Parts: sequence; structure tokens; C-alpha cells
Amino acid sequence: MKILICIKQVPDMESKFKINGEGTWYDQADLAWRMNEYDEYAVEQAVRLKEQVKDADLTVLCIGPDQVTEPIKKALAMGCDRGVHIADPDSSKREPIAIAAMIAGFAKEKNFDIIFTGMQSQDRGSAQVGVMVAEFLGISAVTTIVDFAYDNGAIQVKRELEGGSKALVTGTTPVVLTCQLGLNTPRYPTLPNIMKAKKKELLVLAPDTGGMGARQETAACYFPEKKGGGLVLEGEIPELADKLIQLLKEKTSVLA
Repeated sequence: MKILICIKQVPDMESKFKINGEGTWYDQADLAWRMNEYDEYAVEQAVRLKEQVKDADLTVLCIGPDQVTEPIKKALAMGCDRGVHIADPDSSKREPIAIAAMIAGFAKEKNFDIIFTGMQSQDRGSAQVGVMVAEFLGISAVTTIVDFAYDNGAIQVKRELEGGSKALVTGTTPVVLTCQLGLNTPRYPTLPNIMKAKKKELLVLAPDTGGMGARQETAACYFPEKKGGGLVLEGEIPELADKLIQLLKEKTSVLA
């Protein structure tokens, strides 16, 4: 069984963000970086599947500048067999379809049985790459999975739906699965596995979008404007209703 896990490096959400000089994205200097949280669930699920299916072979792929080798090394320390770094310093400017085209281009002739990705990235949040990869490869996709089971080529997953509901989906490989929070509890790499990861293969490739050029342009990126503080009303419900009606009369034209 051949498995591909697609990961992304993102800023730690506790970082202090600034808009870059072009005004089109965040300034990437002085940020703390980590593996995208959703992707950690993807890596963990793939490693668990390898523990179940002894001949499973895990490849982890990440697109970006040189620094993205760090999350690749973490995935290797968690249990992946080899890493693939598509060295693209302009990855942050790529649209989801271009990122998906690069992944699909790598995977096309490899005949992966399962491709795990995170549901979305914590910075872009497009939730498009996984399903686009499946479309490029002409295989099925199941998104936002929160439970996973595999048995002899058949998969059974639960998808998170609106309002806390879940859908049970069964299918066969090959398939792309995008992983939602709560699917599992990602493991911490142990020191021995961190040392072993240093000896694992790390293949570096040039970016190839397959001709998928830009289809849109970011005009501006900015923080929301600060607005005035709100007013909190306290008291019993009848009293609150009277206060609200009075405020609406005085401050707005709603009850004029």
C-alpha cells in the first residue's frame, strides 16, 4: 500500500502578524512556524494505518521555501518513510489550483492508494487543495473526516456535517481524504525517532504547476478596522426590553 500525506508549514497563530510591504499578504519575517494543525491529523492517521497494514509505505510532501523541511522532518519523526520537498519560494502566492496541480503532477504516476491532506490550511483556509488533487487524478475524495477505518482496500469514514451531524461514507481506494480536527490525537516524535528521521530520504524537486497560471489577483490584504465598543445591558428581562426600546428610539431610526 502506497500512501501520500500532503502537509503545509504555517505561522503559529499566536504570532504577531503584520501586513507585508506589497499589502497583499502577511509579512513572513519574525514569525514562529509550525506544521498546519489539520495536517498533523493527516500524518497521524497515515502512521496509524501503517501500523495496521505492515507493507504500507508513507511519503510526506510539502511545498515551499527551504524552511519547510522542518515540518517534513517532524512528519518523518512521527513515522513517515520519506519526504518530498517541492522547493517553491513563491508558494505563498500560488492559488489552490496551482498547489493542487503540483501535488497531482508528483502523484500522477506513483499510484498512491490513499492521499491524506488536512481539511484546510490555517492561513489561507480555502479547503480546496485536497478535492482539486482528486479531480486532477480522476479519483474519489471524501472531505472533513473525523473517523477512519480501513479493511482490505475498503475504507469507512465519518464526515463532519453542519450542526454536529456526521455522515458515514464507505468506498474503495484510490481516494483522497481531507482530515478534520478531532480525527485522532497526533503523537509527539520521540528522540530516537527524531534521530532516525535524519537518515531518511528527502527528495527535493523543482515546482511545476503544469501550466496552471494565476486566475485571480489579490488587490489588498488588511486588518479589520477597529470599531467603537458595544453597550452591555444588565437587569431583568422586562427591564432590559424597556432599555433596549429606549435606546433604539434615541440612537437609531428603527422605532422612529
